[in-house]
Amino acid sequence: MTTQTLHISGARLSSGQAADILVEGGIITEVGSVGAPAGATRIDADGLLALPGLVDLHTHLREPGFEQSETVLTGTRAAAAGGFTAVFAMANTSPVADTAGVVEQELELGHRAGYATVQPIGAVTTGLKGERLAELGAMASSRARVRVFSDDGFCVSDPLLMRRALEYVKAFDGVIAQHAQEPRLTEGAQMNEGARSAELGLTGWPAVAEESIIARDVLLAEHVGSRLHVCHVSTAGSVEVIRWAKARGIDVTAEVTPHHLLLTDDLVAGFDARFKVNPPLRTREDVTALREALADGTIDIVATDHAPHPAESKQCEWDAAANGMVGLESALRVVHESVVTSDQLGWTDVERVLSSSPARIGRLRGQGEPLAQGSSANILLYDSSVRGAFTRDALHGRSANSPYLDWELPGRVVTTIHNGAITVADGTLADPEEIGQEAIVNG
Repeated sequence: MTTQTLHISGARLSSGQAADILVEGGIITEVGSVGAPAGATRIDADGLLALPGLVDLHTHLREPGFEQSETVLTGTRAAAAGGFTAVFAMANTSPVADTAGVVEQELELGHRAGYATVQPIGAVTTGLKGERLAELGAMASSRARVRVFSDDGFCVSDPLLMRRALEYVKAFDGVIAQHAQEPRLTEGAQMNEGARSAELGLTGWPAVAEESIIARDVLLAEHVGSRLHVCHVSTAGSVEVIRWAKARGIDVTAEVTPHHLLLTDDLVAGFDARFKVNPPLRTREDVTALREALADGTIDIVATDHAPHPAESKQCEWDAAANGMVGLESALRVVHESVVTSDQLGWTDVERVLSSSPARIGRLRGQGEPLAQGSSANILLYDSSVRGAFTRDALHGRSANSPYLDWELPGRVVTTIHNGAITVADGTLADPEEIGQEAIVNG
C-alpha cells in the first residue's frame, strides 16, 4: 500500500476538541496543534468529525464461491465508502471457511484489495452442517490468526457440540459467535411472529426461538468458562437474557444490526423483499429495547450483517426471496439517525460500538485504536451536519439490496484512511491500483 505523510487540519474529535492529525508511515505521529511538514498531503477537515476507522464484526463478502453477489474487492470497496477500515468475513462461502487453507485465501484476497483489512471468521462446524467441529485449532494457528468462529446463517443447535466448541476455543482466547435460532421453532418462517404476521398470513419467526438459544448458550459459556458472542440480537427478551448473564459475570458480548435499530415488521406489509432478513424485523417495542440496550452497554457493538444478493434473489415473491440486506455504506448514517439524533449515544459511544469494541472482541490488532500518537492511521472523516437521500450511487458493492434507497439519512463519509493510505477522498473511492496491498498485516 502506498502511504503518504498526511496532515489533517481542523478536525473535530469525538470529545469535541479541535485538532490537527499528522500521519507518517501509516502511523499517527502527532495530534493537537500540528504544523504541516514540507511535502505532506494536506486534508482540510474543518467542520468534520474525526473517528477511528470503523470495524465490522459481521460481514458477508461471499468470495470464494458466490462472486455474483460480492467479492472481497467489491465488499471492501463498499466498506471503505461507509468508513470501515476492517471487516470480519463470515464463513458461509463455497468452499466453507472451515480450514486453514480457505481462511488464508480470504486473508490474501483482502491484502490484494487494500481498501480495508479483512479478518476471516472460521466456521464452527465442518461445512456449516452442525455435525462435527471444524479445524478450529488449525485456523487459529494459521496466518489468518482466526479468533472468531461462527456458523452464521445456521445455529449450532446441538448443545453438546456447542459446549465442545466453547471449550476448544479457550486454548487460544477465541470466541464462538452464535446465530441464535432454534431451527425447530422457525421451520418455514417468513417474518416476525405477531399481529402483523397473522394479518399478512405469513408463517411467524417467534422471539422465543432466539431467546431460548441465548439462554442455553450463556449457561454453557458460564459452565465451561469461555467467551460467547451473540450475533444480531433482535428482541427485547434477548436483551433481558443478556443483561441477566452479564450481571451474573458471564463472559458474553452481543451485537445489534443498524436495521434492527431502525426498521420494524410493519415494513413487511408491502412485500418488498429488501426488508426480508434473518432474524426478521421485529416490533417497535423491540427496537426501543435494542436502542436502550446499546446505550446502557448490554449490547456491546453494532455490526452490519452486510448480506449482498443478486437482483433475482430479491426481485421475486416474498416466500422465494433470500434473507439479507447490504449495510456497509449505510451503517454509520443509520446509527446516526437511530441513536445519535435521539441523544441516546454520543460520538465517543459511536467510537466504542463501531470501532474499539468490535476490534477488541475479535482480537484484531491495529484496528479500533484511539486517534492518538502511536496508533495505526485508520481514520474516518465524517460530516455530521448534512442530511440527504441515500441513493443507488452510494452503493459500491456488487449488489443493491439496500432497504434505504431514497431514504433521507443524516451524515456523509468524506474521507477514509486505511493504514495511512487514503481509500476515500471527498466521498470518491480511490483507484484500486493506487491502493495496492496492505502495509500492515494482522499477525
